[in-house]
Amino acid sequence: MAARKHRRTALERVEKFLSQTYFTDCNLRGRLFGDRCPPTSVSCFQTPRRIPYEEAVGQDFRPAKPGDSFGPTWETCWFKVELSIPMAWAGREVHFVWESDGEGLVWRDAQPVQGLTKEGEKTSYILTSSLKEWEPHSLTLYVELACNGLFGAGQGSMIAPPDPDRRFTLSKAELVVFNRDVYELLMDLEILLDMAQLLGEENQRSFQALYTANQMVNMCDVTDPSTFSAARDLAAAIFSQRNGESQHTIHAVGHCHIDSAWLWPYEETVRKCARSWATVLRLMEHNPELTFACSQAQQFEWVRSWYPGLYAQIQDFVAKGQFIPVGGTWVEMDGNLPSGEAMVRQFLQGQRFFQEQFGRICSEFWLPDTFGYSAQLPQLMRGCGIQRFLTQKLSWNLVNTFPHHTFFWEGIDGSRVLTHFPPGDSYGMHGRVEEMLKTVKNNKDKGLVNHSAFLFGFGDGGGGPTQKMLDRMKRMSDTDGLPRVQLSSPNRLFSVLEEESSQLCTWVGELFLELHNGTYTTQAQIKKGNRECERILHDVEVLSTLAAARDDAFLYPVCQLQRLWRLLLLNQFHDVLPGSCIQLVVEDALQHYTEIRRAGAQLQEEAVQSLCRELLQPQADSTESTLVLNTLPWERTEVISRTGPSGAESLALVTVPSMGYAIVREPSLPPKPVVVRKQEDGSIAMENGVIAVCLDTMGRLTSLRLVDSERESISAGCYANQFALFDDVPLYWDAWDVMDYHLETRKAVTTLLTPLEITMAGGLRGCARFSLQIGKGSTLTQEIILDATCPYLRFLTQVEWKEAHKFLKVEFPVEVRSTNATYEIQFGHLQRPTHWNTSWDWARFEVWAHKWMDLSEHGFGVALLNDCKYGASAHRNVLSLSLLRAPKSPDATADMGHHQFTYAVMPHWGSFQDAGVIQRAYSLNVPLQAVPAGSAPGRAWSAFSVSSPAVVLETVKQAEDRPRAVVVRLYEAHGSTVVAWLQTSLPVQEAMLCDLLERPCAGGRLPLEQRGLSLSFTPFRLLSVLLLLRQ
Repeated sequence: MAARKHRRTALERVEKFLSQTYFTDCNLRGRLFGDRCPPTSVSCFQTPRRIPYEEAVGQDFRPAKPGDSFGPTWETCWFKVELSIPMAWAGREVHFVWESDGEGLVWRDAQPVQGLTKEGEKTSYILTSSLKEWEPHSLTLYVELACNGLFGAGQGSMIAPPDPDRRFTLSKAELVVFNRDVYELLMDLEILLDMAQLLGEENQRSFQALYTANQMVNMCDVTDPSTFSAARDLAAAIFSQRNGESQHTIHAVGHCHIDSAWLWPYEETVRKCARSWATVLRLMEHNPELTFACSQAQQFEWVRSWYPGLYAQIQDFVAKGQFIPVGGTWVEMDGNLPSGEAMVRQFLQGQRFFQEQFGRICSEFWLPDTFGYSAQLPQLMRGCGIQRFLTQKLSWNLVNTFPHHTFFWEGIDGSRVLTHFPPGDSYGMHGRVEEMLKTVKNNKDKGLVNHSAFLFGFGDGGGGPTQKMLDRMKRMSDTDGLPRVQLSSPNRLFSVLEEESSQLCTWVGELFLELHNGTYTTQAQIKKGNRECERILHDVEVLSTLAAARDDAFLYPVCQLQRLWRLLLLNQFHDVLPGSCIQLVVEDALQHYTEIRRAGAQLQEEAVQSLCRELLQPQADSTESTLVLNTLPWERTEVISRTGPSGAESLALVTVPSMGYAIVREPSLPPKPVVVRKQEDGSIAMENGVIAVCLDTMGRLTSLRLVDSERESISAGCYANQFALFDDVPLYWDAWDVMDYHLETRKAVTTLLTPLEITMAGGLRGCARFSLQIGKGSTLTQEIILDATCPYLRFLTQVEWKEAHKFLKVEFPVEVRSTNATYEIQFGHLQRPTHWNTSWDWARFEVWAHKWMDLSEHGFGVALLNDCKYGASAHRNVLSLSLLRAPKSPDATADMGHHQFTYAVMPHWGSFQDAGVIQRAYSLNVPLQAVPAGSAPGRAWSAFSVSSPAVVLETVKQAEDRPRAVVVRLYEAHGSTVVAWLQTSLPVQEAMLCDLLERPCAGGRLPLEQRGLSLSFTPFRLLSVLLLLRQ
């Protein structure tokens, strides 16, 4: 006779029947494994290096056993495991069980076959699903064990700096009989229990699931497997009750987000890829319906190089449509800080790799874990063959909940892409009922779309999907009370969303993450290396392209440039360039920058030698002159430092044509020399005919004026170039976050070590120097420089930084009133409010910018330029540049030591566009280059120029697949509609528009006219032009 069920006791009864902790002597979980036996032998050897299999198996292995520990952190232990399966186990499913604290990779027959990581719920490797008597019962496996966990080896917490002395224990190594019928019954009951608990007491299906599970427990005799079948039939009856047609459909896609470096170094990521992807392939062999989306061409390239056998298998599964390359970029880069051209190269390198290796490019941009998304990304995506975008990071917003999960995202040029945020707000789901229900409930676009993504698999540190996740979802494929769940692909999901997209909303502008805004500043040396190396590669490409066009004997350095670009792109990964990585990664990144600088200098020298060979030849009995190179697309008149025949440095005022060179023998005289005067009170005044400044003894600006104007740029009673120190203790994410409350702790830096003194008295350059003490142990020395004809005042700054949890900024309170400030982004700019009216406004208390920011009212403004900084803010009338942080996790040494950087302040009449702020910021970042030359007569030469100051010629490079073709990339920088003429002295035979992948555009042929090429731009439009040169 059926008794009335008490809900709580029924639920707990089922829970205990499945428990891994309680009643395992008599419950179902305790019957999952049958007989066990130890390996015949286990032996190991340990090495500090990550070595290939062929080298490892030839080493001297020594006996080992469960209970032994190995280490320290980052070491590698190779285990040789000899197994003999008992004959009595014939017909049974046999697993090799391995549990340790480290990350393991099983090798069988000299190939990696599966990862073994306890944190990723992978502790067994299936030897056979049904052992045949005639099959070999003895075999040898190797296990490569990394002495680090899935998330590195943080000391005390996940993001703490790694514990260098951690030991890693082998706790279990054995053969077991796996009872598949017990496992399937456990899965049935788990899903029913979750339905009973999560659908709620008001839901009929909740009680149906609970009563069915309770009845199954009644029917099961755990000692008699013959009772399991009838119990499973009860579960099947529930699972086979179908949904109505209106039910939401979840598109489940396997995924394994692997940070290319984070709490572990780059080299360990190579092995994380092998462990994770080998596991995925084993799952695909048993589950042909499984699809797996995998991004980052760099990781594919690592596996191709290190594990060619595994890579060949991946290629097979790509061809079958199961292993799906996505993203289209070289790595999942930071979405804010890379330059526009670097972002183009992420796509160019990534898409070309996928085309070459797999025969197709990616159709969706995949960036689930990056700390915000530039408003220029939609145009870059579309230019690279992508019209779909997937992320989920904005679910981390600290202040405002983003209002959509499926929408159109529109960039600053008007380009739109269909964008989807998985409503479960994660890229690492486990296939649980709770996650499915959250996906439906959380969807903010109900009624507009009825499909959503569900990315399942362990991520960040790798791991990927498990069989258990798949088996959960099979039971939920179409079960009344739950959303439909189908194993799908990104293409199938987006195709359905496109069909449903007619009513979707549009979000215009940046996708700003209201968190992690300390990453604009953390690890300043990485930021500096990034900006500098972006410039180096720009210059090498310009000069090499010009050399190749003028000298048939010169070979454009295709392979060298690809190698250097790929190093730079790798360092733009979203935990490296932002600075949220451990010290080992920082050291690797800085070595990459050192290599780019070294090789870039050599390539540039070779290009200049070819381009200007005749001008560089020394002549007998002649005085030397100077060759000055300009890689920017406008004429420049600037003060340079040059080395004379005796080796002495001297200054010269030079004029150099756009994207070309000039020979300087006798330097020009400035129309007005720089005048420097020291006042009685110790303050110093400088003037150069363009601007006039007054500085107090602490180096603070008390006055900044345009000459012949009474208009003061500095707010009355305030100081500009005022350094301020803030307490910087976030809630958790130390290297990542700066919190709003840090602004309440401001302390002006006023401890003077050396008062301001004149170091250059004027003429071509005026300069004064001072030094301050910052905090308890840090010092700052600054040279304030004013050059002849220059419209900005430059601040060359050196800091010895020894602080802890402090944040250094420099502030410029200006006499300008505007509700918006303008910030440079990739290939353009955008405005952000200077007020905190709404929560959306004050959540932007710390923002990012590239080379400049500007605060202007009608007719007048002040710009702040920089050569390597990204963090900034403009609140009311105060422009602030973020200089240095001092977090202690995950790198305890972050930013400690010596720093050098330059920023500049530029007052201007009119708009920043008309005043040339954009060009001046480029000039600050891309200095003229002086090379000693002979005295052979030579005329100035210009390769390219553009008729409109609104259009910037950003890139000149050789085309990827055409040695006698050049690609030039230009963008509209003012936010205007304009027609510009591109002039060139290169021997152009044919010209056509192309996309960012350098594929010619249909109908894109451009007529060659006497004035050059006519190009039409709308605001912030990016154009690439393919120029075919005459032989």
